Amino acid sequence: MSGQVVAAFGRQYEVEIESGEKLLCYPRGKRSNLACGDKVQVEYSGDGVGVIRTHLERHSLLYRSDAWKQKLIAANVTQLVLVVATEPSFSNELLSRCVCAAESQEIETLFVLNKTDLADRLPAARQALQIFTRLGYTLLELSAHVDVGPLRTYLHDHCNVLVGQSGMGKSTLTNALVPGANAATREISETLDSGKHTTTFARMYRLDDTSRLIDCPGLQTFGLAHLDQPSLLHAFREFRPFIGTCRFRDCRHDAEPGCGLLAALEQGHIAPQRWAHYRQFSGELDDARRLSKGW
Repeated sequence: MSGQVVAAFGRQYEVEIESGEKLLCYPRGKRSNLACGDKVQVEYSGDGVGVIRTHLERHSLLYRSDAWKQKLIAANVTQLVLVVATEPSFSNELLSRCVCAAESQEIETLFVLNKTDLADRLPAARQALQIFTRLGYTLLELSAHVDVGPLRTYLHDHCNVLVGQSGMGKSTLTNALVPGANAATREISETLDSGKHTTTFARMYRLDDTSRLIDCPGLQTFGLAHLDQPSLLHAFREFRPFIGTCRFRDCRHDAEPGCGLLAALEQGHIAPQRWAHYRQFSGELDDARRLSKGW
């Protein structure tokens, strides 16, 4: 039977098959490389339980990694929804990391600024997000406690994944968009005997016939060790017009004469903060390569 992973927790997966039934499934073998959103083929192994026999090809994978391990977030998504808030403060560096991961997989990015009812904090949040909105990324402002209606339009015809730091209101958004989401999370927590009702695993919800929403645990770090240097360069969309314009083919974009990216930075085509993010991420890739096996 064909199905889709709609919740991922450890080596156990909830798979929704074509009939709409949901099975608690286990993969064959000791290793598993599945994420919420993956398409699979399963077979029954008992009442409400199945075995994942085949992992079907995915068209995108959002994940984070360092020199030693990787953490899968969601598969087959078409839009990353980055949730920030007027309170607490958020990290632009973390946002740049998430955007790079999405760009590397050709996943669209939507910024959602939550808690706009805290009007006195709104100007500072808008200003902090300008380095992204000036690049053409869409920003939607709302208050999850007041009205999430405008967000539904942006989610339509997409498999969306909600990502953000803890405390930004992702779960509140999910509960407002998906009636019964709390109940679904509570049910699976009781099944796993975890006793936790907070978001500790990724779960997919059906919004309508063509739209899905994946809610994920809050994150504080987002490593990009799975990218190589050319992929990282391309993941900064404002860099793309200047890639290949350097005097030297092996330019490291550090202090080399005739560097096209450094010239773009000096001319104001690249924001200093984004350049600082790139240099930091690039250094981390070099460090990860040295630390990883096979160096």
